Amino acid sequence: MSAALPNWEKARDEFVAQWGALGSHWGINRTMAQIHALLMTAPEPMHTDEIMERLRVSRGNANTNLRELVGWGLIRVVLKKGERREYFEAEKDVWQMFITIAKERKRRELDPALMVLRSCAEQTQSEKTGAGLDFHRQMRELQEFVEFGMKVSDTVASMKHASALQWAMRLLG
Repeated sequence: MSAALPNWEKARDEFVAQWGALGSHWGINRTMAQIHALLMTAPEPMHTDEIMERLRVSRGNANTNLRELVGWGLIRVVLKKGERREYFEAEKDVWQMFITIAKERKRRELDPALMVLRSCAEQTQSEKTGAGLDFHRQMRELQEFVEFGMKVSDTVASMKHASALQWAMRLLG
């Protein structure tokens, strides 16, 4: 972007770039994370052409990632009276964003993993000795750990923001 940008927009560009880089560590692609960051910090809903221009991405890349973000529940489509094109805005409440991401990751990643662990444990429950018994125990321990983590996550996600912070402070203090 040009040097004539206001300071907040320069800082925003830095945030968008870094959020994109972090996205790859979280298992999402850079463009998806950058679009999310751009919309999360946008003062007004944006249409696809604005997003493409700002991030210098193709229409196909923008459309694919916008649909994915809508699917995750992190952004929503906004229709403006008299406009044919769709606008997009992001959830700006950080706590709600955390809850949405946690629920979606649970559905996409943890639920399938838990199904595999349960299946492996069930298939090997008759093992009484040696490597088979060790494998069965390992599957059960992993299953119990994942189930515990999911219960903690569900409990935290069901709390109001202030209650969750108080709980975390007691836990960490």
